[in-house]
Amino acid sequence: MTVSHTGETGQAVPPAQAPSPTLTSADPYLQLDGITVRFPGVLALDQVSLDVRRGEVHGLMGENGAGKSTLLKVLSGVNQPAAGTLSLDGVEQQFVTTKAAIAAGVAIIYQELHLVPELTVAENLMLGALPNRFGVLDEKALIARAVRELERLGEKIDPAQQVKNLSIGQRQMIEIGKALMRDARVIAFDEPTSSLSSRETVQLFRIIRALKAEGRAIIYVTHRMDEVYELCDRVTVFRDGRRIDTFEAGDGLDRDRLISCMVGRSIADVYGYRSRELGGLQLEVRDLMGHGLREPASFTARKGEIVGFFGLVGAGRSELMKLIYGAVKPSAGEIVLKGKRVRFATPRDAVRAGVSLCPEDRKQEGIVSIASVSDNLNISCRRHFSRFNVLNRRKEAQTAKEFIGKLSIKTRNGETPIGTLSGGNQQKVILSRWLAEDIDVFLMDEPTRGIDVGARSEIYGLLYGLAEAGRTVIVVSSDLAEVIGVTDRVIVMKEGRIVGNLPKAQATPDALIKLALPR
Repeated sequence: MTVSHTGETGQAVPPAQAPSPTLTSADPYLQLDGITVRFPGVLALDQVSLDVRRGEVHGLMGENGAGKSTLLKVLSGVNQPAAGTLSLDGVEQQFVTTKAAIAAGVAIIYQELHLVPELTVAENLMLGALPNRFGVLDEKALIARAVRELERLGEKIDPAQQVKNLSIGQRQMIEIGKALMRDARVIAFDEPTSSLSSRETVQLFRIIRALKAEGRAIIYVTHRMDEVYELCDRVTVFRDGRRIDTFEAGDGLDRDRLISCMVGRSIADVYGYRSRELGGLQLEVRDLMGHGLREPASFTARKGEIVGFFGLVGAGRSELMKLIYGAVKPSAGEIVLKGKRVRFATPRDAVRAGVSLCPEDRKQEGIVSIASVSDNLNISCRRHFSRFNVLNRRKEAQTAKEFIGKLSIKTRNGETPIGTLSGGNQQKVILSRWLAEDIDVFLMDEPTRGIDVGARSEIYGLLYGLAEAGRTVIVVSSDLAEVIGVTDRVIVMKEGRIVGNLPKAQATPDALIKLALPR
C-alpha cells in the first residue's frame, strides 16, 4: 500500500525508503527520552520516555489532561520540550516547526480535524502539495489522484464537493487520507474512530494493519479498550503528565489493571448504573417526520427515565434529536411535553419549554471556543441576568462559580477560555448551561465522545442525578457498552427508522447489533 505524493513543483515525490534490513522490528524507530514540557504554572510532561518500533501499533491511553496530546504536539513540532531528546531511526531530531516534522516523515491525525471546509475534498487531500503545470493548478491530475485515494479508503465521495457538506465521519476519513498521502514513517492517530461508523472503522483498521506490515511506526491514542485489544501490540498509560507503565497488549492484559493505572484508582463498574423509580410520561413523540428520517418516528419517555438511542452512523438518531429540539423543522407529527402539545419553531422555544440538546459535535455546535467558561455557561440563561438590555455581569460570575463548584469543572476560573479545557470539562460546562435553566428533558447526543474513562464516570453520575431529580434523559450513543450500561431501555434506529425498543434486560450486545446492522 505504498503511496507517492506530489511536491510543490507538481512532480511525484518517491515514497520514503523501507526500513534498513539490518535492523529488526524490535529496534525502536521512534525514541523519546526524558521529554519535559512546561506551560505557565503547569508541568504538562514530566520526564517521559517512550519508544515505538517498526511494524508496531503502540497504544496510548490516559485521562484527558494526562499528557497524550502534549506528547503528540512535541512529535509534530507544535510544542518544544524544555528537556529531553527525540530520535528517529537512531538520529536525534529537533522539530522547531510542523513543517520540519512532516519533512522528517511524521504525520499526526488529530481528533479535532484540520480541514478547510470551503475547499473541495480533492483540494483538502492534497493541501500543500497541489499538482500544477507551469504554476497553474492541474485540476485533472488533482481529481485523478483524489479519486485513487478515496477508492483506497473505500469512500464513495465526490472529490469535487466541498468538505463542509460532508458528515463528521466522512471528514475524518478525508483527514486520514490527507496524512497517508505523505507516506510518513511515523503516523500518530488521535482518537481516529470517535466519529466513524462500524464500516469506516473496519476500513481504518485495515489501513493501519497494512501500514504496520510495511514497517511503519504507528501511535494510536484511544479511550476505547476494545480497540487496544484488537489493534495494538503494546499500550502505554499516561497519568498527570507521567508515563505510568507500558504493557504488552492482547488477551493477557487485565482491563481492571489498565483502568486503575489510568485513573489512579480501581473502577469496578465504570458506568455505575443506579436504578430508580420512574414517574409519569414526560415526553411523547408522535409520528415525527423530517430531514434524515425515512419513516415517522414515535416513542415516549417517562420522568426519571434514561432512554438510550443506538444505531450506526447515518441511522438518523442525531437528526431525530434536532427535530425534537426545533433545530430542524419537522414536516409532520407532533411533540407532547408533560401532557401538552408543543411546537418549537426554534431551539429558543424548546429551551423555554424545558427541552435542551447537548449536540454530537461539541466543538462546532456546543461551545464558543474563544469565549470564556462563564460566557458559554450563561449563554442560554443570560436573559435572566439582564434588565433594560443591560447584563448583570456579577450575577453571571456568581452562576459560573456556583456550577464550576457543583460539577467540579477543572478550570482556573470562569474567565478561562473554554477551548483550553478538556473534552470532559467542556461537556460539564454545556450541562451546567442547561442546569441553570428549568429543563425537564435533556437530549444528550454522544455525551462522552472523546472523553476519558474517569471523566465519563463523572458525566454518568450527573446523568443519574438528573434522572433521580425527575428529569428525562435521552442518551444517543454509538458506544454499545455505554448505551447498555447507562440507560433503562434502548431504542434502536437503522436507516432513518426506529426498528427496536428494548428494556434493559433484553438490551444485549447481540440483540442491539442484529437490529442496527443493515440487511
